[in-house]
Amino acid sequence: MGSTGLMPAPRKYPDELRERAVREVQNSGRPVAHVARDLGIHKEALRLWVRQAEADHGSRPGLLTTAERAELVQLRKEAAELRRANEILKAASVFFAKELDQPRTRPTR
Repeated sequence: MGSTGLMPAPRKYPDELRERAVREVQNSGRPVAHVARDLGIHKEALRLWVRQAEADHGSRPGLLTTAERAELVQLRKEAAELRRANEILKAASVFFAKELDQPRTRPTR
């Protein structure tokens, strides 16, 4: 299974800050924008983190959990690899079918 060579973008904020910011929003009841401003985080980034944390804890049923997102990425990658393998097998079967259809000539004695 090959690699596409693409690496995920590095995270702008450390995981510890993300977790702390989400906890602050959830525990304090303060608006996301206020917590984001106090911690020097973009408010939309924090809003997305809070939504994802809620999905991971089952309080946002319409969103995929982090584990489900990772599984979806992996399944999409595997599906793409299987499609490529299938195309190779189709091409090979066409090639070998043509080879088998060639008339065989017997050497004369």
